[in-house]
Amino acid sequence: MIPLQFTGALPAPDTNTVNIADSVKVAARYIHESLATDPQGFFEELVKNLIQFGLKILAALAIYLIGVWVIRRIKKSLARSFERRKTEKTLASFVSSLVSILLTILLIVLTVGALGVNTTSIAAMLGAGAMAVGLALSGTMENLAGGLIILIFKPFKAGDFISVQGNLGTVTDVNIMSTKITTTDNRIITIPNGSISNGTVDNYNVNAIRRLDWNLEMEYGTPADECMEAIRAIASQEPRILDSGTAGASDPYVALTALNEKSVTFMLRVWMKTEDYWSLMHDMNKRLYTELPARGFRFAYTKLKMEN
Repeated sequence: MIPLQFTGALPAPDTNTVNIADSVKVAARYIHESLATDPQGFFEELVKNLIQFGLKILAALAIYLIGVWVIRRIKKSLARSFERRKTEKTLASFVSSLVSILLTILLIVLTVGALGVNTTSIAAMLGAGAMAVGLALSGTMENLAGGLIILIFKPFKAGDFISVQGNLGTVTDVNIMSTKITTTDNRIITIPNGSISNGTVDNYNVNAIRRLDWNLEMEYGTPADECMEAIRAIASQEPRILDSGTAGASDPYVALTALNEKSVTFMLRVWMKTEDYWSLMHDMNKRLYTELPARGFRFAYTKLKMEN
């Protein structure tokens, strides 16, 4: 028979494997010596250790069951509180989930600690993991924080007509990360909440009534009192224009506000319900444009000069 020959060195055993093997050897030697010298004492100590470990298991199980019951009670209390305050559903769901996750992590740490395991390293690991996740998701966390700000302070809600980030449209959806608006030409734009919370939001639907101004450029020579009376008469024929009898509104106001180089400016200022804003503006534009000339008042204009 040809003897086997090894031409290379065997790979070094893993350090963890060696440590485990040494621990097993030490434990086996201790058991063997204890059984040989004092078997009765060994079994008494074994029973004592098993009882202690069993008590720890019972304590950990009790802590876990009580903790689960407490978490459920807290979630139900939060749900009732949100329902009573009529909190936004998205915000209520997010806060409930966040509280549930944090309390569950705390419960797990307490349960493991009751078993006698050192929880310091677990807490440090969780803290380092949270920091790493936060750094990796910095943009997402900004949108998340922006969503919380929007849902808590409610600068707008679904159905409001707003101007934000250069976009004008109706809010169709507000969630924890982004906001969707539908523009006047039926485009859907999704805007991250982080940019919204750090920007300017113009909400056209916050108040029940709004004010609308017209600046009418008339030619020089226009009789001021007669023109103002004609503008006031046109406004009085419009039922959507409010008067001082409505809270927050005032009667239509007409004034000569500017003497320009080639025209004079008459201003008409009125109040209307917010939902009537666009329709009233368009209808009054047409009425002023057609009825003022019919009453003998001419708009100012500049002739185009052609140069050769």
